[in-house]
Amino acid sequence: MNELSALQLKREKVFWVLSGIFLSAMTLLNVVGITKFVDVFGLSVAVGVLPYPLTFLCTDLISELYGKKRANFVVGLGFFINLFVLFCLWLGQVMPEVSSGLQPPWQSLVLAEPVFLPNGSEVSGSVTLYSFVYFCTSGAVAASMLAYLAAQFIDVQIFHFIKKKTAGKHLWLRNNLSTLISQFVDSFAVVGVTFGAVFLSGGMSFNTLVTLFLSNYAFKVGAALLDTPFFYFFSLKLKKSLKIEN
Repeated sequence: MNELSALQLKREKVFWVLSGIFLSAMTLLNVVGITKFVDVFGLSVAVGVLPYPLTFLCTDLISELYGKKRANFVVGLGFFINLFVLFCLWLGQVMPEVSSGLQPPWQSLVLAEPVFLPNGSEVSGSVTLYSFVYFCTSGAVAASMLAYLAAQFIDVQIFHFIKKKTAGKHLWLRNNLSTLISQFVDSFAVVGVTFGAVFLSGGMSFNTLVTLFLSNYAFKVGAALLDTPFFYFFSLKLKKSLKIEN
């Protein structure tokens, strides 16, 4: 293998590592979704959101190293993975259950009080564990698909717009500004679509809805600011290692 081929292979490996981290973080968001909310420095954050800031760091690195076209390719691939996850969730819901004698003891839940689900419906009494998780996550996946497409494409477009306007200077500006704007769109869409039906059905107060949005966005803003040194480090190091000049 000649030197040029070895360098190209190295570049492709780095591209797919960044893409793999991006797709894994995004898929994890859809799998665990809003099944649990955790306290992060006083902010109420869904567990699925915890790895999500990595997706913007990865797309910014791909944009910086490989350009807009490849960044948009990864975003598009992520959308089809979202569709696949949603299909798998739906398939598990519509498939017939095994006989009661073969069901594991954790398959059924007995709710102590009625619960409003993200789709606006109310469940009470006995419900299967999968159905309960499905109705919680499927709405979140649909919301994340809308938010994902809007936010990620906005992130890539703004990133390259700023890069062009600054002649490739000021890494911190395009990294942070593109992420802060796209994360606002993402947070608004996810919280609005996921919990909008619950709010309209009376299962959630307006103050709670606003708190969820602000907590979601504040967490992502904090993560975006914290990832700036990592963006600088990896972009400069990888440019040197992969012999990329842009």
